[in-house]
Amino acid sequence: MRIDALTLDYFRNYTHLEAKFDPQVNVIYGDNAQGKTNLLEAVGYLSGLSHRARFDKELIQFGVDHAFLKGDITARERLFVLEAELNRGSRKELRANGVKLKNTAELSGIFQSVLFCPEDLYLIREGAAARRKYLDDCICQLRPRYAQALAEYKRLHEHKIRILRDSEEKPSLLDTLDEFSLGMAKAGAVIVHYRAHFVKRLKQVAPAVHSDFSGGHEQLGLRYETVSTVTDPEASPQVIFEQLLRHQEAHRAAEIASRQCLSGPHKDDLIVEIDGNLAKTYSSQGQTRTAALSLKLAAREIFQQDTGEYPVLLLDDVLSELDPKRQEFVLNRIQGGQVFITCCEDDRLEKLLKGKTLYIKSGKLQ
Repeated sequence: MRIDALTLDYFRNYTHLEAKFDPQVNVIYGDNAQGKTNLLEAVGYLSGLSHRARFDKELIQFGVDHAFLKGDITARERLFVLEAELNRGSRKELRANGVKLKNTAELSGIFQSVLFCPEDLYLIREGAAARRKYLDDCICQLRPRYAQALAEYKRLHEHKIRILRDSEEKPSLLDTLDEFSLGMAKAGAVIVHYRAHFVKRLKQVAPAVHSDFSGGHEQLGLRYETVSTVTDPEASPQVIFEQLLRHQEAHRAAEIASRQCLSGPHKDDLIVEIDGNLAKTYSSQGQTRTAALSLKLAAREIFQQDTGEYPVLLLDDVLSELDPKRQEFVLNRIQGGQVFITCCEDDRLEKLLKGKTLYIKSGKLQ
């Protein structure tokens, strides 16, 4: 799986860009704030991944009303042209080979990527939201049904929060509370089910990566933590739905009193342990970085197992944050698929596989 060419118009700081890429290694270098990360973000967007923008309008260049992305993709021995038109005043339009797509989940069904940026090095030390995002970004690209359930759950959750917050001034709003709780339990059951099964896969892959990384000196442990009434997160969504619904009914009065959604998949966590100890609390900075790297590289392996092809790997200024040992490990583990690496200098190029270098300055290829 690879992206062969990319065209951008009015995307972030790119007024216009046309670039062709190497099927293996692409090193994108230049000074800070020139557009290196923006280019990786564009590649990720075509795989249904947007790691920095909450809303599409944030991706559109200031002063204009639209942006355009086009990628020439090779996947499953087929050629695809993926296009995205982003508009400030209307919904985005997505197309694959000229055929209109319903949502970004359909992009993910064609093209996948795994992003690793400096913030991910703190994945273990951050709160649960960072690890949920890691799970969500991975599973959304592999399971379209999950992406739909997640979007529905987030929509219902936001509505329910508004109802609870405004209910003191408008008590009649509580008449709709049970309807939103029911919908959240349905969507939440799908989310829990898929997260549990993905963590199961991670437990099969990530410890081996981590063991290689640490020279066999450390053991990585993973555990999925969700609503306490869910006795088996790997059970069918119907079973989980009934357990979530009972839990919400039992906490209805408490939620109204506190005016908060007290529990649900929006509070799930991926528990990471090293040698049996909670990594977030007891591990060193080096150990937590190794664990974070292992999770990202494990996700890449799972993608390859599921699709038969490695996803495009996007390494956004990560090498500069790593010591030489970890740099070498990462570079040795990325064989076999297309990779994009951003950095400020190109002095490491002689250490990399043969590929292509692109120099970016002020949103332009030089």
